[in-house]
Amino acid sequence: MSSCASPSVAEILRSHVTLELEGIDRMYLNVYVPKLQYPGGVATFLRYHRGAQYASSVLLQPISDAFISKMDAFTTARQIPVVTFRKGQRKDDVAKEALAAFTKAGGTEGILFVGKAQEKTPVIRTEKRHNPRTGRPYPWLVWSTAMVNHWYWYAVDRDFGPFFLKVCSYFPYTVKVCLNGHEYLKRQLVHAGIAFEALDNGLLSCADPQRAQAICDRLSAATIERLVRKWLRVLPSPFCPTDTRAGYRYAVSVLQAEFSLTHVLDRPATGRQFFEEVIRENLDIGRPSQVQLLFHRRVTRRTPGRFRTRVITEGVTPSLHLDYKRSRIKQYHKEGRALRTETTINNTRDFGIGRRLSRDNLAALRRIGFHANRRLLEVERLSHDCAVGDTVFTQLHRPIVAQGQRASALRFGEPRVQALLSALVLFRLVPRGFSHRDLKAHLALFTTGEAMTISAGRMTYDLRRLRLHRLITRIPKTHRYQLTDFGLRAALFSTRSYARLIRPGLALVTPDRTPGSGGALRHSFQQLERAMDTWCNAAKLAA
Repeated sequence: MSSCASPSVAEILRSHVTLELEGIDRMYLNVYVPKLQYPGGVATFLRYHRGAQYASSVLLQPISDAFISKMDAFTTARQIPVVTFRKGQRKDDVAKEALAAFTKAGGTEGILFVGKAQEKTPVIRTEKRHNPRTGRPYPWLVWSTAMVNHWYWYAVDRDFGPFFLKVCSYFPYTVKVCLNGHEYLKRQLVHAGIAFEALDNGLLSCADPQRAQAICDRLSAATIERLVRKWLRVLPSPFCPTDTRAGYRYAVSVLQAEFSLTHVLDRPATGRQFFEEVIRENLDIGRPSQVQLLFHRRVTRRTPGRFRTRVITEGVTPSLHLDYKRSRIKQYHKEGRALRTETTINNTRDFGIGRRLSRDNLAALRRIGFHANRRLLEVERLSHDCAVGDTVFTQLHRPIVAQGQRASALRFGEPRVQALLSALVLFRLVPRGFSHRDLKAHLALFTTGEAMTISAGRMTYDLRRLRLHRLITRIPKTHRYQLTDFGLRAALFSTRSYARLIRPGLALVTPDRTPGSGGALRHSFQQLERAMDTWCNAAKLAA
């Protein structure tokens, strides 16, 4: 970790962000019947509500068969494609193809397709028990697990965009709903006529960022529950109206909630370098002392979970992971354009919050998730800002347009540029500044007299590009110049790094160097070359 004097990542981002957006990302909801979540409640449903003589799981099969028949008839009548997912097949890939076809056809709302998959799930089973006094057997309902068919209903909602419902085809017919807050945002922006550029699962730019943030803020528990209720009314139900009137209604709880903070960077080319620097300097961020700062929760020896910093690379994209109990914070460089920080809460009980989807519970989860994201950026520190460094390097060593004028580049290592920068350093302590004649005279020290033959026009050209690159400034009402603070630092760094690092370093590692000379640096390069040759030979590749 860098010292306290180092800037925080949040401080650095303030000058490098074109769009900042905070909102709910993915939500995974559990839709269940509260009265059927324990064996006694199932027994009551069968015996006292349905009027069965005894409670047995055998009585549940006809209900499941009728429910499956309803779903088959529903898909047939509406000509909804039914897909059986293969083992290892990515469901999201199938959904993307179906969504693309649906959008191309001009669809705005409807069911894309139904996917079937067998998955392990909790089910009610009948267990044979014996009366301890009479020895007579009797059935008893218990929870068990079984491989059961689940129906994935992939749909598009007018207000929420693409989402899916996963319906268990066996009692008690629990439903899982997966939705995305960023898709909700995009739909609302379209309805409002606000132009935006999409980032996969986010925004890259927006014509009205304040309005976009307001839309994210108003995504409430009531709005989310309306989506769930709306589509439960559309799809076939395993329960009849009599069951509903008796109180066997679905309730909604939060299984998983992701709260994201996205910073779109002004220089995406350096975003990956910037994030890798964040990882490198904050590898101890997952320690208990840091984690309790992020979540405002005390961490003791009895707190469950492993406290560590993990760097996970998917393909070529690294991500930083921190854990607290069953929740986690993930940070990564998104699509080469943005820094994404997201807190995923997998169990609301980790923070003493109820699971039911309600206004108060969701508001409390928002506070925890968003605070953790911003707190992580405040805690993370960097010893230097590589994004700023790249901007400055580009400013110096590429042509620029400033004040309506074009200035050619001050290319690193170019002899004339190195001579100009070296001469500039000499004028730092001159109170009256310097003129083009003074600069011309001092150039002779670094160009073996060549500067004395340079025309006044060429000197004016050099002074102009030094001024437009902000290395010097003209003293008002004179033809004299002063070296700026930035000019001094840039000149010192460029000349010293070239003279003391680049030239001697290349001299040490060049192949023409006498064998055995060059010290540790040359030896390290030779080891690298041997290792690469060994690997190529092992892979049977031509060197």
